[in-house]
Amino acid sequence: MKNNTEIEEMGDDHFGTAGDTPLRKDAFLLSDDQKIDIIQEKFAEIMETLGLDLTDDSLKATPKRVAKMYVKELFGGLNPDKSPKNSTFENKYAYTEMLVEKDITVYSTCEHHFLPIVGKAHIAYISSGRVIGLSKMNRIVDYYSKRPQVQERLTMQVVNHLKDYLQTEDVACVIDAKHLCVNSRGIQDIQSSTVTAEFGGKFAEPEVKKEFLSYLRMKL
Repeated sequence: MKNNTEIEEMGDDHFGTAGDTPLRKDAFLLSDDQKIDIIQEKFAEIMETLGLDLTDDSLKATPKRVAKMYVKELFGGLNPDKSPKNSTFENKYAYTEMLVEKDITVYSTCEHHFLPIVGKAHIAYISSGRVIGLSKMNRIVDYYSKRPQVQERLTMQVVNHLKDYLQTEDVACVIDAKHLCVNSRGIQDIQSSTVTAEFGGKFAEPEVKKEFLSYLRMKL
């Protein structure tokens, strides 16, 4: 385990530690209501430490609001019960070209500073005999976005989920997003964005990759 000095020396470097979201084995022992109660208490302590007056009408309900937002909204993707139920269907119309779903909204949270990540995801797959409803791809992105994340992991999780459900390696995902840990603090560069990509199966082939990116008008 790294000590505090080693962690500080990492500074603002962007890095991830695993392809799966790091979770403890006891992550699901507490109910949502229990988590909300604990987070409410802890967040009140943070606000009080900052010197805020929690008797003020504008602030006294903030710890409960934040706790509910964390458990029910921002980090709802940590709950496996909320995983999208992705029914697939036989490709009866024998469509053999790539299917591309562009501009899927990404709202996530950087796990290093707990600040927002906002951007767009673009997904493509080539059917090996199964197809998935278009809105399901949006739901997959939303599910994995709603947890503390690094963008690289999010990109891979979306691709791996679709590979499993579609029973094909021919899946690709590109995400272009702004990180408020870069835009609103530290270097405070409001113009920069981060692009990550994962190309599986045929999408790793130059011509197929080029075709996919041409739909997005991107060059990698």
